[in-house]
Amino acid sequence: MYIVGLGPGDASHLSPRAREVLTRSDTIAGYRTYIDLIRPLIDRQEIISTGMTREVERAEAALEAALAGKSCAIVSSGDAGIYAMAGLVLELCHLKGVSIQKPDQPNARREGLGIEVVPGIPALAAGAALLGAPLTHDFAAVSLSDLLTPWSTIARRLDAAAAADFVIVIYNPRSRRRQDNLDRACEIIQRHRSPRTPVGVVTGAMRANQRVLITTLADLPDAAVDMQTTLFIGNSNTTVYRDFMITPRGYNDKYDLAGRRAQVPKQQGE
Repeated sequence: MYIVGLGPGDASHLSPRAREVLTRSDTIAGYRTYIDLIRPLIDRQEIISTGMTREVERAEAALEAALAGKSCAIVSSGDAGIYAMAGLVLELCHLKGVSIQKPDQPNARREGLGIEVVPGIPALAAGAALLGAPLTHDFAAVSLSDLLTPWSTIARRLDAAAAADFVIVIYNPRSRRRQDNLDRACEIIQRHRSPRTPVGVVTGAMRANQRVLITTLADLPDAAVDMQTTLFIGNSNTTVYRDFMITPRGYNDKYDLAGRRAQVPKQQGE
């Protein structure tokens, strides 16, 4: 069984291993939107597709297919192990007592179901690339979805990350049913962070609906934000230069970068 990260969504950012696994699997399971992203790779495969909030149902169906002897790939956008399906599939195996093992263990006896987690480019990496370099120093990632995690826990984590001056990456910032969580998150973070703090807003990274905006913490609640948006809230040193968001690592403190001579390559023919 394969648990596959599709990356941002565009086929050019799908890993060769993920492409190989998807084309040779008998069954592909995933959220409808993610299945649509890989339609060009689907030929003869059986499809297990469910809507949002039905992750357990499709994970169980995929597991049943794999246990029946089919080669099955269950897919997630981004990386399968970051707010995605790898944890749920492995948790189900544990709770149901399914014997599993990693396929790359040398000299291992084939006892039970082999499971390979195939990595993909996560949303935080795709979004950071579009912004420039907001994650060059320490950062924390927090989801604002309180469907599975109590808001009290989310609020405590936001407060701790803001107090520790982490760059904060926010997943699932706003949905039709959760209109107020982002406003509440901004209030918590502003206890420790200047309202002028740069914030990167990336929606649909590497997809047709891609939007990239750099705003401030004070103006963030008014930004166009949805479930395909990832937010990058800078730390106390994060700056904006031209269209790039930059979180310094500390090189200038050690090497005085501004005082160093820039090495300009010579023009051809000089």
